[in-house]
Amino acid sequence: MSLIPATILTGFLGSGKTTLLKRVLTEAHGQKIAVIENEFGEENIDNDILVGDTDEQIIQMSNGCICCSIREDLRATLSDLATRKRKGELDFERVVIETTGVADPGPVAQTFFMDDEIAESYLLDAIVTLVDAKHAAQQLNERIEAQRQVGFADQIFISKADLVGAGELDALRHRLTHMNPRAAQQVVHFGEVPINQVFDLRGFNLNAKLDIDPDFLKEDEHHHDHDHHDHDHAHGEHCDHPSHQHAHGHHHHHDDDVKSFVYRADRAFDPAKLEDFLGAIVNIYGPRMLRYKGVLWMKGTERKVIFQGVHQLMGSDLGPAWKEGEARGSKMVFIGLELPRDILTQGLEQCLV
Repeated sequence: MSLIPATILTGFLGSGKTTLLKRVLTEAHGQKIAVIENEFGEENIDNDILVGDTDEQIIQMSNGCICCSIREDLRATLSDLATRKRKGELDFERVVIETTGVADPGPVAQTFFMDDEIAESYLLDAIVTLVDAKHAAQQLNERIEAQRQVGFADQIFISKADLVGAGELDALRHRLTHMNPRAAQQVVHFGEVPINQVFDLRGFNLNAKLDIDPDFLKEDEHHHDHDHHDHDHAHGEHCDHPSHQHAHGHHHHHDDDVKSFVYRADRAFDPAKLEDFLGAIVNIYGPRMLRYKGVLWMKGTERKVIFQGVHQLMGSDLGPAWKEGEARGSKMVFIGLELPRDILTQGLEQCLV
């Protein structure tokens, strides 16, 4: 049986997750989707869709979708759904997990890697984060959970953009790019996003299809402002772009805890040294490492090596062969909380052949 794709939906309170989920659950898109509600709260799906007071945790929808609430263990719920699908008791093609507005998506993502049974049934497709443009500056300044949700994202949808001016929106987009350069950003009206832009994003796949992540691999030319062309400067330390101040024009400088940096090398890595170093780094800084990803030139193989991870969990895979005449090199992006850029950079340098 092929793996069941899973999407983690996270986002700020009031960012339109409910609208997006309603659309996913009620639109006649011909897909059978199981939605896992990570606890019912007043801001979650309305009870007219989910009869919240039934004891049954799994509710079958008229369009073939399923919705279930979990009040305890996500792993048990996923396992139960997969078992019932195999037995033919439930029919669904994919799973969406909605986290509460203040949740850290990390442990949810880790569930798909740590548990063999889950890994054999599901493929984690992507983490999708909704950001409310109107309240984003305040939420990012005040809530580390909001920053983490941005740091984990494979895809960011910005809602309520019509409520802010163009300058404020531009500053927000710039700030989000600093925090997470590898997530695509898209402005949406409320949570109304076409289904095909939410599913099958392949944000988490360690596979050969590098065309899925073009922005990550090309130089950072998709940034409109060429003064930040080199994305390797230490973000936040001496960057006075307006997004790092409050939108009201008070030049109150603040640093985001979640930052990203990119490491590039044009010499090959020694595989054993790199594995030892990354293992040590993940042991020490794992809880502060949200997402990291790279395309590596490794000595001893003619193929690109693709690696990525969440917190302490890291995986790598062989990608396509280096083409003849293609300039070989490595590029990695690290997204995390106060990561020691200098230690990482020096350590990686020492792993080069």
